Amino acid sequence: MFWTKNKEHDQSIAYTDPEGLNILRPASLDPQAVVEHQKTREEKWFLFKLDVFLLTFGCISQVIKYLDQTNINTAYVSGMSDDLNLKGNELNYFTTYFNVGYCIFLIPSQVMITRFRPSLWLSGLELCWGILTGCIAACKSAKQIYVLRAFIGIAESSAYPGTVTLLMTWYTPTEMAKRIGFYHSCQALGGMLSGALQTAIHTSLEGSHGIAGWQWTFIINCIMTIVVAICGPFMLPDFPSKPNPWAFWLKPKDHEIARARLNRVKRVSPNPINIPCALRTLKNPILYMMIWIYVGMLIAPSGNSYFQLWLRSLKNPDGSKVWGITQLNAIPLGGYAMQIAAVWFFAFGSDIFKTRWLMLLTQCIIGFPPAIIMSIWNVPIGAKYYSYFILYITNASGPCLWAWMSDMLPRDAEQRALIIGICISLYYAINAWANVLIWPASQAPHYRYGWPVSCALWVTCGLVITTMRIYDVKIIRPRNYRVSQDDVVEQEAATPGLEDTAGDSGPDSKLEGEDVKAGRTNVHVLPVV
Repeated sequence: MFWTKNKEHDQSIAYTDPEGLNILRPASLDPQAVVEHQKTREEKWFLFKLDVFLLTFGCISQVIKYLDQTNINTAYVSGMSDDLNLKGNELNYFTTYFNVGYCIFLIPSQVMITRFRPSLWLSGLELCWGILTGCIAACKSAKQIYVLRAFIGIAESSAYPGTVTLLMTWYTPTEMAKRIGFYHSCQALGGMLSGALQTAIHTSLEGSHGIAGWQWTFIINCIMTIVVAICGPFMLPDFPSKPNPWAFWLKPKDHEIARARLNRVKRVSPNPINIPCALRTLKNPILYMMIWIYVGMLIAPSGNSYFQLWLRSLKNPDGSKVWGITQLNAIPLGGYAMQIAAVWFFAFGSDIFKTRWLMLLTQCIIGFPPAIIMSIWNVPIGAKYYSYFILYITNASGPCLWAWMSDMLPRDAEQRALIIGICISLYYAINAWANVLIWPASQAPHYRYGWPVSCALWVTCGLVITTMRIYDVKIIRPRNYRVSQDDVVEQEAATPGLEDTAGDSGPDSKLEGEDVKAGRTNVHVLPVV
């Protein structure tokens, strides 16, 4: 068997066996390379179970979370504002108090998830926010809702970053973005269900047992959340290094497969986050570029959150409202459907075409024209409908961005978890005041500050994405390449009979690698661009 240096892909080492098969070793010289290989039947079955339990629980939990998070908007336009005599910016403050609680506890939650069993931590907090959501139905004033929304934000802060951390730990680079995409798209599905649920409640339960329709919304949300939370300790697998003993579906053989998969792509389970990890993260330029891109690409299209308020402001020539309560809740469903399709398109495209940054840049280009139209405002009403709906497409940055970060930091699981926590925490911290300043409900339906800010954010996010791409190519990839080269040298030195002739037709040598033993002969490496 002869070792040869692969001239076409300077990111991997190839060898030729007696039958002439050219194999690129999974121990790629570039740890952020995407490793594709022929999965065994056991690995396919393991991946199927991982999707059925981990991904399914995450998706259902995300639907419920976003349903609980956005039902305040649907309840507000479905009778709560009249029953509680809400005026002015109370709706904005409901979001502000939620965001304050969310951002305060998010980073501590990410630290705790590396020190405590995720299956119990995530499920326990979900149980808490479900109960608190049900309590809103009994509120009689805005101040009571402020308190509950703050504690709901504290409890919900664990869900999204914690689940993404689990997904990044169990799945390989070629599997990751599409899974995070499925999970991320459940935000839009939760938004769709929020409107659909309020519509169904308004037509069937309004006034039943003396309870208003908007109150039934919170009661039903509470029951659904509690049921999902009870399933968590048995569905979540924790981390591959310390599997959940209560996960009945995770067998000892699955533990071995999971560890082998992580070794193949140079991924590890996170260790407890500590002060050195925090300092290492704060010194990393990736953190600050990730913050700008993540926060900016969430705030830029956030004007579509007030789509219903604009719809409610529309009136016929005789002064009657154009849309009733049922239509107010039903019309945005089309936008959420577009968002789901966009998330899947960009997430799958990111994995299929092996690129992250172009998918993000495309969203910036799509989002800029609607922001310009809404800044002008005095345009045909059809242009406003177009702008509101098209912005839903740009709410798809998360999967590509988190996958890109995982590509750049393949070996530092603790730093990945901390960056996710910091990015999301800062978004909620910024949105807590930006929501009131740039999207004040008192300016509805025309937000004079929000749309110009949106224009500026789309432009700057595009520039930062391009900058991070350059930094990735010029700094990160060469550094990861050198580190992985050292690993290959150490691996070859530790493997008896293994000899790399770096392109020379040297003597026969015997490869004892585990991939040959396992019969994986059509392994190849494709770089993420």
